[in-house]
This record gives sequence, C-alpha cells and structure tokens, in this order.
Amino acid sequence: MSVIAPCITVETAEEYKATVERLHPFAQRVHIDISDGEFAPAFLLGEAQIWWPKEWIVDIHAMVARPAEHLLALIALKPNLITFHVETGVNLLPIMEQVKKAGIKVGIALLRPTVPSTVNAMIQAADHVLIFSGDLGHYGGSASLMQLEKVRLIKAINPNVEIGWDGGVSTDNAYTLTQGGVDVLNTGGAIAKADDPADAYATLVREINKHGVI
Repeated sequence: MSVIAPCITVETAEEYKATVERLHPFAQRVHIDISDGEFAPAFLLGEAQIWWPKEWIVDIHAMVARPAEHLLALIALKPNLITFHVETGVNLLPIMEQVKKAGIKVGIALLRPTVPSTVNAMIQAADHVLIFSGDLGHYGGSASLMQLEKVRLIKAINPNVEIGWDGGVSTDNAYTLTQGGVDVLNTGGAIAKADDPADAYATLVREINKHGVI
C-alpha cells in the first residue's frame, strides 16, 4: 500500500520548528531534506539541526556532494531511511553497506537524466530508490510522469526495492503515481503551502487509496 510522506524542506531552524509543529498532528512518515548548498543550489538545514517527534517514521534525503562526510552524523540520528544521490559521482556502495550495518534502511536517488541501468549495482544494494522529478532544494517542481517508466526499469533490477517519488505530487497525479508503482509519495508544496495542511494530507491519502474503474 502506498503512503503520503510530507516533506520538510526549509532553510532556518525557526521554519523547521514551525513545520514540525504543523505536521505533527497528522503526519506518520516524513521526508526531511538536508543540503550542503553544493550538490543542491539551496542551503538547507544540516543534520546537526534536525530533530523530530519520536513517533514519526523519518526518511532523510541527503542532497550532499560528499556523503561520507555526513554519514556518521546521519547514522547517529537513527532515521528509518537515509537516501543519497548517485549523481555525486561517489562510489556509494561502501557507504550504503555502513548504513545497513547500523540497522538503517538505505536509498539512492535518481535525477531525471539518470538511467537506472547505469547504476545497476547500487539499485541491487538499495532498500529504496527515489525517483526525483522536482527542483533540488525547493518545494514545487513538476511531476514528469514520463519518469514512471523508471519504476519498471528499477524493478527489473531489484524486484523487492521500495520506490519513492519526489517532485510535484498533487491530487491531480497522486493516484496515477500510485498505480504506476510508486510506494512513497513524498509531498512538498501540496501540503506545505496549503491553507489547511491536515486536510490536504487527508485528501491525498484518500486519493491514493481510491478504487479506480478501468
């Protein structure tokens, strides 16, 4: 069953606290973005500044140029999942193994131009593959549904891997994404910019769980 994971993509500790408080009443699984200002153009909060309610299931999306420099601090946070970008050019396999040894799930993220077959070994080693269709470091972006073809290509390499989607999730496309094989719909602006975030979240949950008629 697919899930909606609200995103936290902020630049200041004040924004972070306010977002956590806004999401806390309804969120269950949450996607937290960190950035070093180098891999992604935005300089977001780093791992030293993030925290979350103990009942949350937290996935950390590390948009960093040098994953190894952040690894120990991220592991110490004990999230559900840590995801790194294959486009760093770093051999992520040893890093992924270290995350797994710590009892934490590990993911890789693929930007739009990245073809799954070019990172075959990392997909095989991953618990989660994030199909990234947004704008690095910002809420919004568009959901390029052509990227759904990657689901089939990824599953051909690792049939058991969890598939995430980041970028442009809305009520207009959430059901299509779910039907296309996406397990975790990481949702930024559709919730963060809503007048009533709890209602926006509930609407998206209903959307992905509806029964379609073919």
